[in-house]
Amino acid sequence: MTSLLPTATRTVFIDVDGTILEHGSVIAPSTVTAIRAARANGHLVYLCTGRSAGDLHPLVRAIGFDGAITNGGAFATRGNELVVSHVMPRADVDRMVGYFDEHGIHYFLQTHQAVFASEGIGAFAGEFFRQRRARHSEDLRRLGLDAEEEPLPALRYRPIDGIDYDTVAKSTFISPQSDTLARVEDALGDRFHVIPGSIPMPGGSNGEVAVRGVNKGSAIVEVLALLERDTAGTVGIGDSWNDVEMFGVVETAVAMGNADPALQERAQHVTTGVLDDGVWNAFVTLGLI
Repeated sequence: MTSLLPTATRTVFIDVDGTILEHGSVIAPSTVTAIRAARANGHLVYLCTGRSAGDLHPLVRAIGFDGAITNGGAFATRGNELVVSHVMPRADVDRMVGYFDEHGIHYFLQTHQAVFASEGIGAFAGEFFRQRRARHSEDLRRLGLDAEEEPLPALRYRPIDGIDYDTVAKSTFISPQSDTLARVEDALGDRFHVIPGSIPMPGGSNGEVAVRGVNKGSAIVEVLALLERDTAGTVGIGDSWNDVEMFGVVETAVAMGNADPALQERAQHVTTGVLDDGVWNAFVTLGLI
């Protein structure tokens, strides 16, 4: 990446998993420094994640941000104020959940505050969590951090019987079968936006489902309008397929070095990996710090 000249105050939208946070609970110290330094330089930095606000890792929250787009664009906050809210219509929730249940697909349902898991999902997610715990100490050692630190859960969820279906914003599904993503898209794609998920499972497939028109890009447009800013000077940084719409609306799109090569092709810049100072290097290159 070739260094660019510094610009005026900019608005940065940054993904979490695979961008700030290695899939688990490890953050490169340079990432924390970069985000705090950019804000100290007067730039606005917003989280832009597929996660629920209630499922943001405490270490991510502790960095400090000007606001957050969550649930893949369904909600957004400015400071602590909720300024964007698009829950999924109940008829759509019923259709989506009905399809999952009918075809034996395990799923998470996300609200603004929490994540709820369908019955039996633990066995499928458990292997992912075991792999993340096994890599946790190795990742910390690589960064010169305390390798004895215990990892927090990569995902915290509640039983599905506690959910209010009128508050659902999106879903994430997990399947041991490799063709489930295509089948879900065929069945629900007329009304829903179905994309590959970002959970690095050991096998099978996973994906995300939201109502069409609700995505990170649409939320960025809404947030910029509230901030009375346009897309000039905006930056989007991410690594997964729920970042495509973000890349489509920001002035400068940056893909992480660990992103799918096909996603990297959609970006103006490709930085290094999530634990290889990727955010720091991107912020330096773009003149944010």
